[in-house]
Amino acid sequence: MTAIAVSSAITSGRGELVNVRQRTLLVAKWRILWVVGAFALIALIALVRIAWLGLFEGAPQRQDGLAALLPERGDIVDRNGVPLARAFPAYALWYNPAALGGDGPPLVHGPRVVAEALVRVFPDMNADQLTARLAEGRPGYLRRRLLPEDANRIHALGEPALEFPREIERYYPQGSMAAHVLGFVGADGHGHVGMEQVFDKRLTDPATRAAPAVLSLDTRVQGALEDELSRGMLDAAAKGAAGIVLDVDTGEVVALASLPAFNPNLIDRAGEANIFNRVTNQVYELGSTFKPISIAAAIDAGVVTDMARRYQANRPLEIGGFQIRDSHAFGGSLNVPEALIHSSNIVTAQVADQLGSARLNATMRALDMNQRPGIELPARGFPIWPDGDWSRITTMTVSYGHGIAVTPLHLASAYAAMVNGGVWRPATLMKVEPGKANPGRRVWKASTSARMRQLLRMIVDLGTGRKANAPGYRVGGKTGSAEKPGAGGYRKTSLVATFAAAFPMDHPRYVVIAMLDEPQGTSATWGQRTAAFNAAPIVGRVVPRIGPLLGVMPDDTRDVDISDLAPLVANGNGE
Repeated sequence: MTAIAVSSAITSGRGELVNVRQRTLLVAKWRILWVVGAFALIALIALVRIAWLGLFEGAPQRQDGLAALLPERGDIVDRNGVPLARAFPAYALWYNPAALGGDGPPLVHGPRVVAEALVRVFPDMNADQLTARLAEGRPGYLRRRLLPEDANRIHALGEPALEFPREIERYYPQGSMAAHVLGFVGADGHGHVGMEQVFDKRLTDPATRAAPAVLSLDTRVQGALEDELSRGMLDAAAKGAAGIVLDVDTGEVVALASLPAFNPNLIDRAGEANIFNRVTNQVYELGSTFKPISIAAAIDAGVVTDMARRYQANRPLEIGGFQIRDSHAFGGSLNVPEALIHSSNIVTAQVADQLGSARLNATMRALDMNQRPGIELPARGFPIWPDGDWSRITTMTVSYGHGIAVTPLHLASAYAAMVNGGVWRPATLMKVEPGKANPGRRVWKASTSARMRQLLRMIVDLGTGRKANAPGYRVGGKTGSAEKPGAGGYRKTSLVATFAAAFPMDHPRYVVIAMLDEPQGTSATWGQRTAAFNAAPIVGRVVPRIGPLLGVMPDDTRDVDISDLAPLVANGNGE
């Protein structure tokens, strides 16, 4: 009986163990099924989401570590890699009247006390205006681009309403240099006026902003041009100035200056003062600087073949009730070299009359004098161009730079074509790689260009451009002093004085233009207002400064061969 009981208990225990094992396996299987089901559900949700994004949300924007390292806005550099515009993190000063909360005053110490404290940190701010601004209780910027030490000084005032948000700011390391080329970035984060506006998309696109935008400018040349223009403007008490240095073979603008300038770092405080570009946006009657262009057209057309031929110069030309006069009496007659050396309106008008309106008009059109200047800047002035068929008097006056108004950049491109062998190219602010220059279009024969190089050199060597004669640099060029038009006719007391030059004339490399707007006769300009005494000296100082920087060294052993023309030049009285 005892043996049977033991056997029955053992059998019963084994059965229970089997049942437990089966239940455990079943639970494990269900758990696995639940886990697999959960993963399947997650995968299904992910697939549905991907399908939804693909069908309805568009392509996702690519974000990677490299994009995070890029500047918010790409750099602008000169042709040598010198930075002209960069993005950098900075503090701003923001006024938040609601910072203290409640219905009490927004400031702890009151608007006047805070305003005076801020003026001690920023002396250029106006305490009265700032007091009124704080008293308004309107949130907004009080100042951008704070230095950390200035932010610390303001923080020490203990005013919760004065906040210091961190922002990405645009910084111009060269200050006001080339400001009219660069433009500025406004509070909206977009470029305005200059190449900042032109490059706006490129500089902000993550796909392109890593590489800097490279300009044709050379900061060394730009600095020299601005310095000498500023000095000339001050010497002549002029109200403005403009200047260009242009590569005659590529059309690259190596320097471009408009004065007065502005500092793009301070544009939010200075407003938009002085952002108008006199080089590309303002049109002027540029006077006698047009005479070589007209003479070149006549030589090219075969109208002037004998440089010794003399034209009457002792009395005004009477044309349709108008009189064309010279500023001085040059004697009974002048030939073409003498007419350019002494800047005779009377002789130039006679040559243009023989050339005819159609051919002079065609030359001016070939130089784009009837269109906005060809350059990337958004601010480009439209010329004042005589409509229809030019009358005889219009042809004559245009020949010496009146009755037609263009920008100084138009003039620079025309002179480049006149000395480089006769090929006109549009100006560009983009660096041109070797062999990639715009092919341009032919305006004059190479022989005409060679003759004009002789004549321009003679003007500087013997004529009105002598004060531009930088030793060793073989400068050639032409003065132009034009009265500005006004109500009732031309204003004799308001001049635009221009000197258009190129160097070295035995193998021209660069055109240099210097223009002064309404210069006055001062002791520094020998009491004279004309270009011979104010604009020409600027070029005479600029060329020796920039020549070596551009690979043009002074050489007194070389010059243009003018041996065939020199015997034709007398003292201007027909002898």
